Amino acid sequence: MQQIDWIVLIGTLLFIVLYGTWKSRQQKDVGDYLKGGNTAHWWTIGLSVMATQASAITFLSTPGQAFHDGMGFVQFYFGLPIAMVIICLVFIPIYHKLNVYTAYEYLESRFDKKTRTLTAILFLIQRGLACGITIFAPSIILSAVLGWNLIYLNIIIGVLVIIYTVSGGTKAVSVTQKQQMAVIFFGMFVAFLLILNYLPLDITFTKALEIAGANGKMDILDFSFDFDNRYTFWSGIIGGTFLALSYFGTDQSQVQRYLSGRSVKQSQMGLIMNGLLKVPMQFFILLVGIMVFVFYQFNSSPLHFNPSAVKDVKSSEYAGEYKALELKKDALDQQLAASQIDYSRAQSAVEKQTIAEEIKRLNQSEQQLRDTSVSLIKKANPNAETNDKDYVFIHFILENLPRGLIGLLLAVILSAAMSSTASELNALGSTTTIDLYKRNVPGKREKHYVAASRGFTLLWGIIAIGVACTANLFDNLIQLVNIIGSIFYGNVLGIFLLAFFIKYVRSKAVFIAALITQIIIIYFWYIDLMPYLWLNLVGCTLVMGIAVLLQIMLPKNNGDTVVAQEV
Repeated sequence: MQQIDWIVLIGTLLFIVLYGTWKSRQQKDVGDYLKGGNTAHWWTIGLSVMATQASAITFLSTPGQAFHDGMGFVQFYFGLPIAMVIICLVFIPIYHKLNVYTAYEYLESRFDKKTRTLTAILFLIQRGLACGITIFAPSIILSAVLGWNLIYLNIIIGVLVIIYTVSGGTKAVSVTQKQQMAVIFFGMFVAFLLILNYLPLDITFTKALEIAGANGKMDILDFSFDFDNRYTFWSGIIGGTFLALSYFGTDQSQVQRYLSGRSVKQSQMGLIMNGLLKVPMQFFILLVGIMVFVFYQFNSSPLHFNPSAVKDVKSSEYAGEYKALELKKDALDQQLAASQIDYSRAQSAVEKQTIAEEIKRLNQSEQQLRDTSVSLIKKANPNAETNDKDYVFIHFILENLPRGLIGLLLAVILSAAMSSTASELNALGSTTTIDLYKRNVPGKREKHYVAASRGFTLLWGIIAIGVACTANLFDNLIQLVNIIGSIFYGNVLGIFLLAFFIKYVRSKAVFIAALITQIIIIYFWYIDLMPYLWLNLVGCTLVMGIAVLLQIMLPKNNGDTVVAQEV
């Protein structure tokens, strides 16, 4: 990195931290600190909701996902707009009517204290783990690519977020996320335009899409019911809807974003904005990955994108074999570039088909070389990370973008990490304060609970840094976070749906059902019974079904809490 890149990177991050701290000074009470004084406009809510979900993992992993597997991953988000409409019609009016600080407060009024506490604890476990991964994801990739110290990176990202989140609470998170999203959108658009500019002069955007399509990268919809395929239309519409309902409707890191709205309408409009923009945003990020794939059809790419794994094999006894593979790949790259030029200039359909078959054969040969390189890396170091999807985009940035823009794109990645982490720490602190601490230590002054919120936010920040420093990278990072969520979200969503719609089910039945369901879902995940998206549907259905059965079977005079508050 050059000096100009450091100036852009450090300047952007410091501006965000200082701006958030300054804009959110003078927090007077718990309402100001945890709900931002209920002053947020719909566009602030919409951007904040998007920024909370769009972590650094999104901008590192998603382009790499498209590079390797194509556009099919966008199906994961198909259920999100449906979930936004349901949350706007059901969840938001209830939360605002009860004037709650957290989503889990409602569960005590509907069931009892232990059900509220259990649900809050489930949230704290999964979000605490996810928060550590949110810090860890950009750190391990940047450390591998740039040679920065992994532990120091984890600490730097964590400390920067802690500074303004602890000092300013929800308002600091919301105002900084607007700046972060502006940096993110600008940086990604610049990267997209530069990739197009780097393609050969006669390769237009339309021809680039045609090249990607000829290689199977533009296959967006999969209507099969193949359970071995994680991303299909049906898993996105059904499993994705339940995941989005759970995440946006019951996860405090998201609920807290729209609880800060100045009215029900403002909160609803913010979520509708997210529902309208989220799928196109993810489509665009995947499209950036597709353009990176097209770029490497005309330019040489590494045999393996993870530099630390390559370093392992090149310093081992297998270095000669790996070098031979690299030479073979260089020769393939030259043939591939020539074939792609011929394909773009071909006039007849028959000629295009013939060349397309040759291109497919060359890409298959290249993939075989990549698979062989993975085997060598594993022989050199059995513990090496051989899945290089998360390294594709950062490699392109560092090797091909002009000076100054490298700093901007690194700022995009770190801004995304900070925005998600800030929301998560804010939610972890507020849930610990309201659902656990204040519930058991009532009667204190407002300043006491504000101080407690700051203390718990700081504590969770330290825990997140600790998780980040001890985490291990596996598979694709964006999948890892979604897997963690899917293990818990279905169960939590089922509890809320029971509370909203099935009034005769009481607290004891729900509490026992939730414990049984969580054990079953963890077991299902452990034995890899189904793609993780379906765990959301299964968990939700299980807890509701078991609770209804238990309510029928339990004695009528079991001392259960009755419905304390109708909504």
